[in-house]
Amino acid sequence: MKTKNIALAVVLGLVMSSGTLSAAGKKIVMEGSTTVLPIAQIAAEEFMKMNPEADITVRGGGSGVGAASLIDKSCDIANMSRAMKDTEVQKAVGRGVEPKAHVVAMDGIAVILNPSNPIKSFTRQQVKDIYTGKISNWSKLGGEDKKIVVVSRDSASGTYEAFGALALGGAKLRKDALMQASNQAVANTVGATPNGIGYVGLGYITDKVKAVPVAGVTISKTTVLTAKYPYSRPLFMYTNGAPQGDVKDFFDFLLSADGQKLVDEAGFVALKEKK
Repeated sequence: MKTKNIALAVVLGLVMSSGTLSAAGKKIVMEGSTTVLPIAQIAAEEFMKMNPEADITVRGGGSGVGAASLIDKSCDIANMSRAMKDTEVQKAVGRGVEPKAHVVAMDGIAVILNPSNPIKSFTRQQVKDIYTGKISNWSKLGGEDKKIVVVSRDSASGTYEAFGALALGGAKLRKDALMQASNQAVANTVGATPNGIGYVGLGYITDKVKAVPVAGVTISKTTVLTAKYPYSRPLFMYTNGAPQGDVKDFFDFLLSADGQKLVDEAGFVALKEKK
């Protein structure tokens, strides 16, 4: 019996090139989105408890990093908070990789403020105007006469891509935005900045920040699941073709009722959650 080797390494913002995958299929490498990261971590831990010979490594870095790693065949599973781009798919196919998408959870992108900020709600236009630079002072929104400190994910992030599409309609982000490498970094920055505004995945909302309703809808698991919240999105894991061996077993577990309970525990929206 192979000795259990639990290797759960979380390296944010760092691309690791493992070169080859375990021929026996016992080692699973997951890499990519920091939004999907908590789901991947908790699911990997539980799967390894149930399967002592399994060896799963989980790394962050952003959705773009996950896509690149799948294309380079340096990971088994690419965690992504957005769908792969056409250019990524074309590049993958050119290298003999057949990206297959698996929706593993739902998520909402919360617009967050420092708890001390008196602003209570936003329209979709106001969010867009803040992030594109048309509004730069809280007084324009009924707040204090203070400069708005805009916090954003970096361009390697799937959350950045999704927010750009859902909230900005493809418009360019303002140049003075503070770019952060992870959801947690965004939350930490806003939590420490009285005049800050940011956006994070649902699972990153804590009492250190204030999630503000958008278009009259408060973000929650129910409003995300029913797509009433305007910035709702699916979360993905990509594989090279149909999952096989231990990778298939992992997906079978994650998409089962027990696996989706872990999604809920991680603060995201389970696919099989009851309305």
